[in-house]
Amino acid sequence: MKKIAYYITAHGYGHGTRSCDVLNAIRRADSEVPIIVKTDLPTDFMASRLLNGIELRTGAFDLGLIQKDSIHVDLEASIQAITQLYAHEKKLIEQEKKFLLEEEIGVVVADIPAIPLAAAQAAGIPNIGCSNFGWNWIYSEFADADPRWQVFVDKFQAVYEKTDLLLRQPFSESMSSFPHIIDLPLLAYPGTNRRALIAETYGADPSKPWVLLSFTSLNLDFQALEKLKSLSGFELFTVEPLSWPDSGIHSISRQLSSFADVMASVDLVVTKPGFGVVSECIANNKPIIYSDRKNFLEYPVLVDSIERYCRYAFIPNAELYAGDLGRALEIALNASPPKEQIERGGAEKAAREILKRLK
Repeated sequence: MKKIAYYITAHGYGHGTRSCDVLNAIRRADSEVPIIVKTDLPTDFMASRLLNGIELRTGAFDLGLIQKDSIHVDLEASIQAITQLYAHEKKLIEQEKKFLLEEEIGVVVADIPAIPLAAAQAAGIPNIGCSNFGWNWIYSEFADADPRWQVFVDKFQAVYEKTDLLLRQPFSESMSSFPHIIDLPLLAYPGTNRRALIAETYGADPSKPWVLLSFTSLNLDFQALEKLKSLSGFELFTVEPLSWPDSGIHSISRQLSSFADVMASVDLVVTKPGFGVVSECIANNKPIIYSDRKNFLEYPVLVDSIERYCRYAFIPNAELYAGDLGRALEIALNASPPKEQIERGGAEKAAREILKRLK
């Protein structure tokens, strides 16, 4: 039986979250098809979200953008890292072409590195992008100020133009480089409420409003953490790896509860606008408090989606980094219902399209 190879950028957890939704939908639709996932996202994160029988392997084929923390981008580190990676572009394409042929891969899916797509094209294997943006679009923002970026805008665009199909996810830029596009509804699923288990494990008061600080990293100083500690009317949580020991903020282990279940268990979410967390807030009907995000073209697209499909409040970076959450929390608790609803079932639709092209 031919296999599926699914490549996921390690730029952020949102790419892994949505890819796992698609991968699990493939597994539910066909329990026998072999699936190999290649990514540099943490193995424990991926394993906590994937159904059994999906093989995980490590591999880095793009850099995305390097973050100083979940809010701030390090552009110089990013351009240096992608330049270093692409110095080995031809070797990586040949390496993956050999892997695809030896493993008898029938279809390649990428969210959304170009090198695996180029390898599939060189091997004559059906290849599919699955994303809400392309890296050519993200990098184009920086090219005018720093011409080093234009090389990579062009490289990604050239591969995307030859890709057989794009499964375009919600909250998307036009992605017009891709010649054939199928639009997907929302991919995320609601989680299961684990409030009682979390409360018992961490000694949290289930009668208070629960607030999830949904960041991979957030550089808060002592004074900001003290202000957060003073929010005695709320229980505050993070999910590992983010943790502030002795702060009074509970850090939930991914082995105790999946992220989707954490989302289902809390009352409010404080975050940067990112595809995964916005999707999870919509799926679980949770108010979202979002902050500024610079150097990322996706930001206004996601803000538009938040304002259409979520209850929400905005918190400026200055207030977030000072630990001044009180104002935004009160606004979010009393926010109006979402203006619009979004169609569901995107993961199942993606799975059908991928399996249809499996040779």
